[in-house]
Amino acid sequence: MSEHLAAIMDEHGEYCLRVAYLYVKDWAVAEEIVQDVFFAYYCQQERFEQRSSLKTYLVKITVHKSHDHLRSWKNKRHMLLEKLHIGVSKRTPEKELVEKDNRRILTTALFELPIAYREVLILYYYQELKIREIAEILASTENTVKTRLRRARQKLQEKLDRNDWEVLGDDIL
Repeated sequence: MSEHLAAIMDEHGEYCLRVAYLYVKDWAVAEEIVQDVFFAYYCQQERFEQRSSLKTYLVKITVHKSHDHLRSWKNKRHMLLEKLHIGVSKRTPEKELVEKDNRRILTTALFELPIAYREVLILYYYQELKIREIAEILASTENTVKTRLRRARQKLQEKLDRNDWEVLGDDIL
């Protein structure tokens, strides 16, 4: 592995890991996805045309690989098996903290949204990307991103207590 790639991994690895985790909700799977991202970049570095930042390019690959994982039979089978564990308590200390902590409540509601809405919220609010960058990552138009953001905020606000989370309704694009 070249020193250049190692530097890129050091600089962008954790960021890509957080993006992948926000999609797949599993740290181990997110780590595998990020490994795949950097392997893909290593094998096809010459494809990077520098029309955007390297960070945006790597996030785009991470998003695509996360989508691939979510669509995979392996993931669907795993989710089905988890749901079939009848009688197994899903109550963990982390889930108890979710109920007490507003940030964790928001995260839980966010994960309940369809992926198309969740991803634009994640990229816009958590990753602080501009509409143009999100459109590039998702290979869609800026108007589509704006529409998804508006609908995502509406759906998220429906899941949350309006008084506590009214700031979502006030955000203007």
